[in-house]
Amino acid sequence: RLPVPKLEDTIRRYLNAQKPLLNDDQFRKTEELAHDFEKGIGRELQEQLVAQDNQNKHTSYITGPWFDMYLKAREPVVLNFNAFMSFNPDPKSEYNNQLIRATNMTVSAVRFMKTFRAGYLEPEVFHLNPEKSDTQIFKNIIRFVPSSVSWFGAYMVNAYPLDMSQYFRLFNSTRLPKLNRDELYTDEKAKHLLVLRNGNFYVFDVIDRDGNMLKPSEIQAHLKYILSDNSPAPAFPLGYLSSENRDTWALLRKHLLDNGNEEALQKVDSALFCLSLDDFPIKDFVHLSHTMLHGDGANRWYDKSFNLIIAKDGTAGINFEHSWGDGVAVLRFQNEVFKDSTKAPAISPQSQPASVDSSRAVQKLDFKLNDALRAGIAKAKEKFNATVESLSLNMIQFNEGGKDLLKQKKVSPDAVAQLAFQMAFLRQYNQTVATYESCSTAAFKHGRTETIRPASIHTKKCSEVFVRELSKHSTEDLQKLIVECSKYHGRLTKEAAMGQGFDRHLFGLRHLASSKGIALPDFYQDQAYARLNHNIISTSTLVSPAVQLGGFGPVVSDGFGVGYQVHDDWIGCSVSSYPTRNGKEYLQCIYKALEDIFNVLKGKKIGS
Repeated sequence: RLPVPKLEDTIRRYLNAQKPLLNDDQFRKTEELAHDFEKGIGRELQEQLVAQDNQNKHTSYITGPWFDMYLKAREPVVLNFNAFMSFNPDPKSEYNNQLIRATNMTVSAVRFMKTFRAGYLEPEVFHLNPEKSDTQIFKNIIRFVPSSVSWFGAYMVNAYPLDMSQYFRLFNSTRLPKLNRDELYTDEKAKHLLVLRNGNFYVFDVIDRDGNMLKPSEIQAHLKYILSDNSPAPAFPLGYLSSENRDTWALLRKHLLDNGNEEALQKVDSALFCLSLDDFPIKDFVHLSHTMLHGDGANRWYDKSFNLIIAKDGTAGINFEHSWGDGVAVLRFQNEVFKDSTKAPAISPQSQPASVDSSRAVQKLDFKLNDALRAGIAKAKEKFNATVESLSLNMIQFNEGGKDLLKQKKVSPDAVAQLAFQMAFLRQYNQTVATYESCSTAAFKHGRTETIRPASIHTKKCSEVFVRELSKHSTEDLQKLIVECSKYHGRLTKEAAMGQGFDRHLFGLRHLASSKGIALPDFYQDQAYARLNHNIISTSTLVSPAVQLGGFGPVVSDGFGVGYQVHDDWIGCSVSSYPTRNGKEYLQCIYKALEDIFNVLKGKKIGS
């Protein structure tokens, strides 16, 4: 189970994170408020939280508050919450044809779903010592241990089975807009797929009456039928509504239901997932990121648990809604679909579609719109276009080294990337700001995520030296500073992964206070608390053989959304930003920081 940290540990960690962001006077005030909280109302809230946690052993203390945080948020899900991960191309280039890839990936997705629902999907395991635990012998032994104690056997060899409670929401699920708080809806009985093309909505069954998957050649025939349908794009594409403010969308949805669209919406909400087929090829990585992160608004349904997007040239990606689950569940699905569709593809370029009557099997959904709905769609489109136009996406590839060299020099690759983000911001804006790195707590029952706070007194000191006084220090001194940052970052990462961060704990205590009608404690009214939670640099990383690129929007209007991957011999980084920040320049500063760090680690003397 996810541990509730000790309050004194949380306060200590919180103050450590505040230190680099505040001057001495500000810090003294924040420290005083924190210690008053710890001795007073905080202690009472902590006792109540622990008692509540002990009464709810089936879940974790963060589950309820975290769902609330996502579902009560009224901002549009697109750019604010939905993230994307794009697939690598199929190694066999002739399989990157849109129809072939859409068929193969759909078949693999259904196979994954059936394997999961039948209880045959192997658990996701985090191996700290793979030589011992990631072996056939261990798997054969653990298989016969009763499940009530098998986790302990795994724990003894440093293997952590990860929580899979989010997986069921991958399929047949949608976030429904409701006033004040949205709802998650799942209908596992539905057998159809939702396909969007050119802003038009189509559905067809991919599972038959007996629960078996349709033949791949039939799925291919139906997708071919949709791809060759030359119906014009609707004048008022419904997809835009799912990009609206949640309360606005909730009211418009009620209009839709009252206007005779209940059956069509039910089909959308209960579909296995949404397959979005775009009518254009991908030009470059920037175009790829824009396409997968937001697209044109007409050919997506952002409320579905995920949209599998396939462009004209077979480039594929996933855009997922974030309230139901985190990157870990989506990444597992993505890895399995990539592996299955490339290693055991259901159809080949030579396969012929089945001779079935797709015009009967495929239903094009028709939505009845009145003036109010048309006006609502037009307004949503206008807002969407304006927001998307203000978004910049930029990226770099650093080819002078990666994970191999960093490990050889005994520094953490993640710590180096995070240090570069701090140095770059200091060089560009001359300050240290609140920074967020996401860390999964899926090693625990119903774990979600915890925050790593990469901006520390160590990164601040190191950044100041590199940016302002490089020539005054020996290469050896500079190496020591980097190693210090690496050690501290390693400790923060380990704490976060073990449920010992401070962000979720403070969030849980605050949520408890408001649910009991307790006035918001002074501690939470501190400007420094608000500033720490205004994450100007928001970061997230993943590396996988299936994923080419991942990204998300900035979480605040004056922030950067930084997606990065540290590969064996190169580092990739993409940054999203709005007009108040210059993402292109920030990336140039990140490149310079990486260059400086790598040169120092290689023992080169560098000038400022």
